Amino acid sequence: MLLEDRIRYRPLHDKITDAQTAAGCILDGTNLFISGFTAGYPKLIPQELVRRAKNGERFKVNLFAGASTGGSVDGILAEADLVGWRRPYMSDRIMRKKINANGINFKDDHLSRLASQVRSGDLGSPDVAIVEAVGITEKGHLIPTMSVGNTPTYVREAQKIIIEISAESPELEGIHDIFIPEDSPWRMPIPIYRTADRVGKPFIEMDPNRVVAIILSREQDSCPVFNPPDDVSTRIAAHILDFIRHEIKRDRMPRNLPWQSGVGDVANAVLSGFIEDDFFANLDIYSEVLQDSVLDLIDLGKVRAASGSAMTLSHKARKRFFNELYRYKEKTVLRPVEISNSPEVIRRLGVIAVNTAIEIDIYGHVNSTHVMGSQMMNGIGGSGDFLRNGAISFIVSPSVAKGGKISAIVPMVSHVDHSEHSVDVVVTEHGLVDTRPLTPRQVAEQIIKKCAHPDYRDMLWDYYQRAVRTTGGHEPHMLDEVFSFHQRFMATGDMHPRQK
Repeated sequence: MLLEDRIRYRPLHDKITDAQTAAGCILDGTNLFISGFTAGYPKLIPQELVRRAKNGERFKVNLFAGASTGGSVDGILAEADLVGWRRPYMSDRIMRKKINANGINFKDDHLSRLASQVRSGDLGSPDVAIVEAVGITEKGHLIPTMSVGNTPTYVREAQKIIIEISAESPELEGIHDIFIPEDSPWRMPIPIYRTADRVGKPFIEMDPNRVVAIILSREQDSCPVFNPPDDVSTRIAAHILDFIRHEIKRDRMPRNLPWQSGVGDVANAVLSGFIEDDFFANLDIYSEVLQDSVLDLIDLGKVRAASGSAMTLSHKARKRFFNELYRYKEKTVLRPVEISNSPEVIRRLGVIAVNTAIEIDIYGHVNSTHVMGSQMMNGIGGSGDFLRNGAISFIVSPSVAKGGKISAIVPMVSHVDHSEHSVDVVVTEHGLVDTRPLTPRQVAEQIIKKCAHPDYRDMLWDYYQRAVRTTGGHEPHMLDEVFSFHQRFMATGDMHPRQK
């Protein structure tokens, strides 16, 4: 591939250079805004920054992305101690360790909000944007790769723009729908009324005069490995599908509301469940990230439209997607994350939202970010955008972790990301509780009975009954015992009490 062939705006040919030269404008304290949302992140510039650090240069950048970028960016920059600030979401093990040791400043944000904060100036000056793209149009606009994220806003606001043209990605022109809404108080409605609606442009508008460098990249995204759904994930998915089928048959919800599902085993299990189930057809998917199972459903003719902000595909699925792009283009659309996660659009479309938790308490409050209340895992991501605004919201988790030593159902969560008011249905492999028609006490009784692991039900029931007797109230709690499960684990490595 000739780099010049991908740059159809000829004046920018003069900006073609190498990574070392391109990265020269990135200095200590630079606010660095990069493309990427599980895919589509730059690879060469981060490697060059690490090289400079290994050669003795001392500097740090403030790193803003769309969501996670994995080891190729977050991992190597954190290991080289090059990150001062990081927003809004990450999932890298090395960076996580540095954040929890207070070595990197991290602010956890709802994904739908960050772009407007950048435009308002709340996050400081957008100094440099680094964007992975497949090409540049005749008028100097960008064609993104496999993610959009916050890139349109970053490109619009950045003082300097560095572009990595991906030789690994084919021409993806036509799959993206780039729309930046007005900012308050002049914001007009986002005119999306069906999943397949396209309301923007197939490229990111860019001022070519702010492009300082263009480099050719032959690096690939770090593709995930998706395992077949295990027994726990399959059982959770079955509870969800049975519940929705039941609601539709009784005319309590429309048949074809769009689905959102987060990344991971349960998400894949839910989508895989549609494959063998003839009840679910003509599906709409309005989500953040589209995974392998979406391609399977498209191949079976079960998907009318699939909308997201990124595609996170395994190596095998990625190859299939590229080889048959002409066919998948008709069904898929990639948008900015402030559109894919827009509360306005999610509520208008009536999205069925499925998101995961680290732990859930007996009244339905959810911790999805902090292990044992203190240690950041990844971040809230878009779960709040969808849970709070979906037509019906599911929060799911295996009932136990660490080989049964941790109960995911606890008296009170050790950190709150989503209150009981945002959660409609709680699901584990053991059962499901629809909290909507229940009082808090009824919720507690049903979650203990139907969702908790059998090994912990008696302990939870004993706590709840004693709280009712001794404290009472709308949501009975004994403040001297609410975290007894967590305290026991921290002391002994097991939430089960030691046998005398």
